[in-house]
Amino acid sequence: MGLIWTVLVTLALGLVIGFLGKVVAPGDRDNIPLWLTVLCGVGGAFVGTYLYYAVFGVADGYARGDMYDTSRGLDWWRHLWQVGTAAVLVMIAATVTGRAARRS
Repeated sequence: MGLIWTVLVTLALGLVIGFLGKVVAPGDRDNIPLWLTVLCGVGGAFVGTYLYYAVFGVADGYARGDMYDTSRGLDWWRHLWQVGTAAVLVMIAATVTGRAARRS
């Protein structure tokens, strides 16, 4: 049962972060499909978390010391890094798939 919840939470997180990445991405990036938005969101969550951990490390006093213990409480800065990374991935996906807005 734990694996099913992990997959569902990861997809929900990917959906939210992917849509936020679409909003933050400059230009008209709404042309990519939903599945690619979720994929960009999941990628943004993992890559953004890893980059934040690589730059700032873990919070003092945590025994585990993994990349999810970067601060005490809810880490808004880490989530901003995730959304920013998702925005970059959305721009890359729109460019690679040829779905970026064309300017005449």
